[in-house]
Amino acid sequence: MIMKKIFLGTLYFVTLSLFLSSCGLYGKYKPVESVDSTLYGEAVLSDTALNFGRVAWQEVFTDPYLQALIDTALANNYDLRIAHEHVEQAKAMVLGAQLSYLPSVAIVPSGGFSPQYGINAGTYDLVAQASWEIDIFGRTLNSLRRSKAARQQMLDYEQAARCGLIAGVAETYYTLLMLDAQLEVAQQTSDIWSRTVTSIQRMKAAGMATEAGVAQLEATYYAIQTTVLDLQRQIHEVENALCFILGTTRRIIPRGTLNDQMVHDQIVHGIGLPVQLLYNRPDVRAAQMTMAQAHYARQLATANCLLSLNLSGIFGWTNHQYATILDPMTMISNLAASLFVPLFNSGRNIAQVRAAKSQQEESRLQFAKVVLNAGNEVNQALVNLRTAQDKAALYDQQVEALTRAQHATQLMKSYSNTTYLEVLTAQNNLLQAQFARIANQMTVLNSTVALYHALGGGAE
Repeated sequence: MIMKKIFLGTLYFVTLSLFLSSCGLYGKYKPVESVDSTLYGEAVLSDTALNFGRVAWQEVFTDPYLQALIDTALANNYDLRIAHEHVEQAKAMVLGAQLSYLPSVAIVPSGGFSPQYGINAGTYDLVAQASWEIDIFGRTLNSLRRSKAARQQMLDYEQAARCGLIAGVAETYYTLLMLDAQLEVAQQTSDIWSRTVTSIQRMKAAGMATEAGVAQLEATYYAIQTTVLDLQRQIHEVENALCFILGTTRRIIPRGTLNDQMVHDQIVHGIGLPVQLLYNRPDVRAAQMTMAQAHYARQLATANCLLSLNLSGIFGWTNHQYATILDPMTMISNLAASLFVPLFNSGRNIAQVRAAKSQQEESRLQFAKVVLNAGNEVNQALVNLRTAQDKAALYDQQVEALTRAQHATQLMKSYSNTTYLEVLTAQNNLLQAQFARIANQMTVLNSTVALYHALGGGAE
């Protein structure tokens, strides 16, 4: 009779749950799959079958020294390893949520001694207690789905850390190459000025130059020497920073040269940037999973306002009923069903539903913010890259013109009345133009890295 009532009651609540599923208690989260087509602004290029964000990082960063550094960072970087542990924790939470579908079982043994017929007779219980909540309103299902969304979010965060790590290593490496190139120019300029100062000192001794001219050239020479020392210090600092990213102790970083670096063909000849490519970005996917968690949290909060049905029972053996050594194995069992109606805490449950709705809206706004920021990053990276590429030829022409001017002033100094101030100005202008051209080369490379990163590159 009891089993029949339990069966009928269970059937009733299952039927009721099917009706309530239309109210959204069992609905799966539907990902956002479209964004504003103008998200990239005017910088968007035409779509192609291939796109830059899905190119393997080994094809983008072809320098063998840089590839070795990225491999080392991927193996040793502490932030990436910490992110991996977060993934493992999320996986454990999913496993716990999956086990919630099973009944909870506990073995409760007990025993003792009591006087029976003048003899100390042992008594014992060996009982298994089980409890199982029937998931009629999706509590367990929504908890499991929310845990899975959290696990995927941790995977996306790990991918974001990986993507950022690759970009960080590349940018730091390119900074080293820029400083190396600037140091080489500064040392060459220092050598030129050293010979110039020696020459002007001899001319002064011969009465062909003034003290003012000598002093000006000497001061410029000393300034260039301090520039050399500053560049050497900066190189040391950047090497330290890169070693930290690599997760290694301080060491000299083996590297190539700035002029050896190549920009990927899709950057040179045009790349396809469909707006949907933003979904490659792990931070966008992670924001999507935040929305999914909020969706399931709201459904769970709603389910907590409804009835719950629990089955419980015990099964085991005892000798309490016939406490005699001759009859020690007496079976006991019991099965019961209970309904829990949240009457007194219904107000708190309703408040939790309202809070869950607000959190769901918050996650939607955060997602929109992340997508907008992603579009801005792509737009800015494209503009920076195009501008730097356009400026490259102009810098080449500027350096070539200033080189001619510097040679001309040197000749005029020897055969005419050209002042030493003109020589000084021409050589300083050439030095600054060479530095600017080197910085622009690095801007092209770093803008390529920024665009690759902004499109979710390195996250596959």
